[in-house]
Amino acid sequence: MGKITGFMEFERQEEQYEAPAVRLKHWKEFVHELPDDKAKTQAGRCMDCGIPFCNNGCPVNNIIPDFNDLVWQGDWKQALDVLHSTNNFPEFTGRICPAPCEAACTLGINEAPVGIKSIEHAIIDRGWKEGWVQPQPVEHKTGKTVAIVGSGPAGLAAAQQLARAGHAVTVFEKNDRIGGLLRYGIPDFKMEKSHIDRRIAQMQAEGVTFRTGVLVAEMPKDGPGATVANWAKETITPEQLQAEFDAVLLTGGAECPRDLPVPGRELDGIHFAMEFLPLQNKVNAGDKLKNQIMATGKHVVVIGGGDTGSDCVGTSNRHGAASITQFEVMPQPPEQENKPLVWPYWPIKLRTSSSHEEGCSRDWAVATKEFVAGTGKDKNKVKQLKACRVEWKDGRMQEVPGSEFTLDADLVLLAMGFVHPVSSVLDAFGIDKDARGNAKAGTEDETGYATNVPKVFAAGDMRRGQSLVVWAIREGRQAAREIDRFLTGSTVLPR
Repeated sequence: MGKITGFMEFERQEEQYEAPAVRLKHWKEFVHELPDDKAKTQAGRCMDCGIPFCNNGCPVNNIIPDFNDLVWQGDWKQALDVLHSTNNFPEFTGRICPAPCEAACTLGINEAPVGIKSIEHAIIDRGWKEGWVQPQPVEHKTGKTVAIVGSGPAGLAAAQQLARAGHAVTVFEKNDRIGGLLRYGIPDFKMEKSHIDRRIAQMQAEGVTFRTGVLVAEMPKDGPGATVANWAKETITPEQLQAEFDAVLLTGGAECPRDLPVPGRELDGIHFAMEFLPLQNKVNAGDKLKNQIMATGKHVVVIGGGDTGSDCVGTSNRHGAASITQFEVMPQPPEQENKPLVWPYWPIKLRTSSSHEEGCSRDWAVATKEFVAGTGKDKNKVKQLKACRVEWKDGRMQEVPGSEFTLDADLVLLAMGFVHPVSSVLDAFGIDKDARGNAKAGTEDETGYATNVPKVFAAGDMRRGQSLVVWAIREGRQAAREIDRFLTGSTVLPR
């Protein structure tokens, strides 16, 4: 907790943003972390609530009251140690996590919750500035080797934990840079990639080996999986990994996007979000691209109302789109949740992102019926789409009679979520799948995260399906614990 009466004395302190007119001119982060004094005041609002529901609201079970109290006392270094004890990468979650911990905050029942995410952001940034974040190489090696396929947050968390347990860890990434969707899915204006780079340097000093441009198994030749970013220069087989390593962990994510099979889907100018977003990240990193998908001067329609759709909006705004419209098939949620009904669980309510504030027309309960081509030289290009209003009855979507309308659309971005991992990878290993097409592996002790294939484990979105970065970090940490137990017969890694 912080100050005993702080929750009655102090207002919630919000992080400040650059004005939209300023931030639209660059690709850098525009959220300013709380100054130390305001972070301390924010931490002082943490209540002596008896049962800290925020701990359970957080997927990695951050020990939130403890680090809040330490910030209130001014002991930032100890606060960082407490934060790192449960979360390998708080600089990621402090920037891009939706903060389910705040939804579970007891103070949030009738007041604005404690700004836990902003405190986490301030702690880790202070830690890097002060030089407190240092490599932690182990003195004694186990002689065991682990291959991790995929370098997103689950793979990175597992790699760091296993290296610190004394194992020799090699991370394989099919693309040209480490980070998975942290690198090529999240725009730089939400998280600059220097945060990944310095963690990679720390992990290399701890003994982790990174191999980029290496594809494990094969990618599909057609279907949504064929559009998944793949800049590999070499391929290795599952059999090679199983022969060369004592354990293999698959953390390749749930990369297959949900498609929209309506008439006109084959037209040029219709792309999955993850065909669009990674290219801008590569350009920001200094790469030269010949055929980048650009929204400049175009009427952009983003189909899908989640975070990925929001990222498409922010990127299109920075390109200079003529107009941006975002559709969501579900009804518009309420502006304020019914807290007595939903607390401490994640509430369904209207969420307006910074990208929406930069300029976007949003519409709910809309279904796309057809993509319409242009004429003449544009006969193979999308120029409009036909949509209709829908209503939900007994869990079923029904078109509202007479509600059809047409909208100009030069660029359509499909951001409707991800359905499952790339199936060809799981098939190449011979891994059983669950009903949703994810790698089938439980989370129980001793057999946790193990697949049906001997010494092959799975974690993160590849196991649980599309989820949050913070859930991926948790899964990576938990899988590392079970792999350590598998390799040595016991484990010292924390739950």
